[in-house]
Formats: sequence, C-alpha cells, structure tokens
Amino acid sequence: MAKLQPMRYKNYVWPHNPRSYSITYHRRLTAREVPYGYYVLQNLGQGMRVMKGSGEFVGEGAYEEFKRLATVYYDGGEGVLVHPCWQSAHVYFAALSLAQAPRPDYVAYTFEFWESCDLYEPELQETAAGTAAASGPSAGSGDGRTAGQVCYHTVRKGETLWGIARRYGISLEVLLEWNPGIKNPNYITMGQKVRVT
Repeated sequence: MAKLQPMRYKNYVWPHNPRSYSITYHRRLTAREVPYGYYVLQNLGQGMRVMKGSGEFVGEGAYEEFKRLATVYYDGGEGVLVHPCWQSAHVYFAALSLAQAPRPDYVAYTFEFWESCDLYEPELQETAAGTAAASGPSAGSGDGRTAGQVCYHTVRKGETLWGIARRYGISLEVLLEWNPGIKNPNYITMGQKVRVT
C-alpha cells in the first residue's frame, strides 16, 4: 500500500496527516412560487467547496506544533492546500479550533478551509467609440475607466447581480437602472452582458 504524502498549506507541512477529512460541495438554489401551490427551483450556480478535518499532535512539543499551525492561520490571505487525497486547491484557512484543553504532549484540533473562486474575468469590455478591451489602468481614473466610457461585465458561472455590483463599487439600484433589460434581479444567465459603468 502506497504511503500518502503529507498535507501542506503555504509553508506549513503537517508532521502526520490529520485523522479525518470531509469535503462539502455547495450549490445555491432558490425556490420560486408558481400558481396552484407549486414551485420552481432556480439554480444560482455552484458555491464554494468547504474542506474540514480533525487531527492530533502527540508527543513532546505537541502544543508547540499546534502554535506553528495557528501562526499560519493568523497569516491570512489565500494559499494552496495540497491534500494527500483531494486535488490541490486555492483556499482560505477559515477556521482552526482546539477540540479540548491542550496539554504539552497532546493537542486535538479541527480545521476548515474554504476554496476561493477564480471564475471572475480580470478585464472589462469597453464599448465607447475607439476603445478596445481594458487591460489595465488608463488615464482619467484609478480603476482603468475614463469619464463617459461604457463598460460591460460578462456574467460567469455562479455570479449574482448583487456580487457584480459589489465588485464594481456600485449599488444594485444603479446597476438595475443601467440595465433596464434585467426584469428580475435574481435571475441572470452565464454569458449575459451587464453594463457596469
């Protein structure tokens, strides 16, 4: 039987793999009522994967090992989780907890990672006369858009109108005003063009 590789996150390598693992896939659904007491489910796209587990550090220096892991948690930011069984993923270290009062030679802990999303487009599509796709900041504003320029965002899988508005720093009301063709703010489709400036 092949030996599993140790789990790694950023610069931390587990001295021995955690005891248990679980992975949860989330899908965002909403229910819409229709006549005669029925309903229709709307798929709002796949949500984040949540990776959880538990383990122990045992022996001399067990609590010091837990503190090294906690230091990685406090670093914050996104990192790559290399798991002995799952595919590698870009994740945030979302939670770390002690399962009991720690001892110098024994620490039981649980952890939780949330997978980050890389589905967002890095560019805007500009439609002002004489312009092409935005590829970086330009003169006129700090966000790469110039006055009077009209830009559109292409909806990607799993995106919501509220999330798009937040990304571009505008209110949902303004976004709906700029996009009168969107009759239901809870329903947008992948590939749809949404005006964001």
